Amino acid sequence: MKKLVVVAATAGLGMTGLGLAGATSASAATDTSDAFRPASLSWHACSADIVAGAKAYDGLGPVQVSKIIQCAELQVPLDYAHPNGQKITLELTRTPHQGTGAAKGDILVNPGGPGGEGALFGPRVYAQNSAAMQKAYNVIGFDPRGIGFSTPKLTCDENYSNAPRPEYGTGGKADDAAWLKKSKAYAQACYQKFGRGSKLDLLDHIKTIDSVRDMNTIRKALGHKKLDYYGASYGTYLGQVYATVFPKRVGRMVLDGNVGPKHVWYEAQLDQDYAFDKNIEYYFGWIAKYDNVYHLGNTQAKVHKFFYGLQASLAKKAATFTDSSGAVSAVGPDELVDGIQTAGYRRSQAVWNSYAAALAAYKTNNVEKFVGTFGVQTTGGSDDNEFAVYNAVQCTDTQWPLSWNKWHADAVKVNKTAPFETWGNVWFNAPCLYWNAKAGTPVKVGQTKDLPKNILMFQATEDAATPYAGALELHKTLKGSHLVVQDGDRTHCIVHRGDLRPGGVDSYFDAYFLNGTLPKQDTVHVSQLGDPTPPASTAKATSAKSEVVK
Repeated sequence: MKKLVVVAATAGLGMTGLGLAGATSASAATDTSDAFRPASLSWHACSADIVAGAKAYDGLGPVQVSKIIQCAELQVPLDYAHPNGQKITLELTRTPHQGTGAAKGDILVNPGGPGGEGALFGPRVYAQNSAAMQKAYNVIGFDPRGIGFSTPKLTCDENYSNAPRPEYGTGGKADDAAWLKKSKAYAQACYQKFGRGSKLDLLDHIKTIDSVRDMNTIRKALGHKKLDYYGASYGTYLGQVYATVFPKRVGRMVLDGNVGPKHVWYEAQLDQDYAFDKNIEYYFGWIAKYDNVYHLGNTQAKVHKFFYGLQASLAKKAATFTDSSGAVSAVGPDELVDGIQTAGYRRSQAVWNSYAAALAAYKTNNVEKFVGTFGVQTTGGSDDNEFAVYNAVQCTDTQWPLSWNKWHADAVKVNKTAPFETWGNVWFNAPCLYWNAKAGTPVKVGQTKDLPKNILMFQATEDAATPYAGALELHKTLKGSHLVVQDGDRTHCIVHRGDLRPGGVDSYFDAYFLNGTLPKQDTVHVSQLGDPTPPASTAKATSAKSEVVK
């Protein structure tokens, strides 16, 4: 599931070997990992890097979260089947409540992924919370095993994403051969560093169920009988598995942008291909609506033609730019698709306008702006931690098909009607063809007699990263859950996206955590806020540029 991360995605959406007590239908009473007793948490000032990361969210609300954030480290078993064996360390953050007296509780939060850094998601959620929520709750962020500031940090090949990469293609032999070779080498690099026989066999112990057990350990370290939780994107999968494995430990749980439990994970990325294609075509229509601003075509079909023509041109010759420091960035066809895919994740003036303006800049030979928006470094490497953990989790949560013929046939079929990201998604996930770690069996979500009845779900009907059909499936599976639907919205994860209207999305979120109030109906529908419009400054600047070119 390509880039299933709420804070970016990235761009992208997108578990016999679970170990203890038959985890396919485990409960708190049968999963022996619940017996592990962690040390209590010792909160202290955070490192300069974490404080610097938190500063990015200081402007989201009146509280400067970088000045109040606290940190703690928590040791957990590498393998819960051997709780007294080798340990790894999770990095936690606490953004404390601002009310008087004791906090109403601690909300553990996760941003998605797999591979999303959660320690800094804590201050983000806190900063976006209402004043009433900030007074009532501490927000606890955590970097799951292998991620971010937790140790060890999983990285495999920091040069893997350097631009320009081989063209994604459409299933031709040359493109396939190049990407299969590249994917196999990446999987082998991961195994050499963190596979069996290495100093720390992390790859066999980084499934969803391992992080779910870590969440339960965090609950105990916080000193709570039950866990209050907000999970977004892949974080909803962590939440639904937690509710199944530890049902009696669930306090208040919100799941936002929901993973369908039956398509983990190969089928899920096929579902995304159709959904993202639909959203990108809608975005092309939006650009066409403002042709007086962007000048890329006054119909959806014309913008579509421009985009795919640009992609073909970049396949022949990538666009490059060298900045004042001498660093070179490039945009080939892959980088273009990966970059603009973010526009399919959410309805946002900042994103929709900046990408349309960058496409317009290419048309007027403003290479600096175009590459500055979509470019990726050509040398020097990058932090591949997110991508490494994404693969480590998804490739071992369940066994992916090992037949390349099946992958190829499925992609060819999907690409006929949804060409935007189909082959890019294939190659994003292709390391799973070669992943050398023991695959598990997914937990059967909802298969427990004690399933909590108070889970609150949020979902946009046009969410591409986690399509609506999966949310409906999960809602049916989590019997007793309630679902808030934003009709017509294309935003992946809808809490804290500015819907502060009475009866709007955030009002349901607050009522639940502050008062335990669930919607009166099983499912409630909320209208979307509406598509953005280009800022006036963009219209003036683009118009002026066009006049100069003429």
